[in-house]
Amino acid sequence: MKIRLTKLFTTSLFVAASLFLLPTQGISQRIAIVDIEQIMNSIPEYQTAQQELDKVASRWRQEINQQYDDIKSMYNKYQAEQVLMSDEARVQREEQIMAKEKGVRDLQKARFGPDGALFQQRQALVQPIQDKVYAAIEEYANDRGFDLIIDKSSTAGIIFTKDAFDKTQDIIKKIK
Repeated sequence: MKIRLTKLFTTSLFVAASLFLLPTQGISQRIAIVDIEQIMNSIPEYQTAQQELDKVASRWRQEINQQYDDIKSMYNKYQAEQVLMSDEARVQREEQIMAKEKGVRDLQKARFGPDGALFQQRQALVQPIQDKVYAAIEEYANDRGFDLIIDKSSTAGIIFTKDAFDKTQDIIKKIK
């Protein structure tokens, strides 16, 4: 009985190993590497969109910094006058300063937060360009028979790539 179980176990192990190894024999995957960042930077519309977003973000940062400077000025004035103020006036001034500070933080979040105006503008300006690039990559992969295309600009997990796999220039030519 023990011999029969050992033979059954050995046979099962052999079948399992064969099934595991069988699919990998004779199947090759075609892989390409592209640099999405380089592709995006080669598109004039993307560069224009980035410049526009940078201008808007810079203008908004200056506006917010100006408001923070105003708050600092209010606080310094309050510090200088606080000795002469009544308790009620002091509390009122502190509330004004804190309300203004909260307003600026809310404005900062509304403009630069995860769902803020800058993110929404970025989506509106950049998303169509990204869609165009990803469509070109998908078409390239289908035309050339690639099974996998990896973005090398996000290098997480990629330790080494041969230059022969880098198809960035081919995608740039396809887009233009």
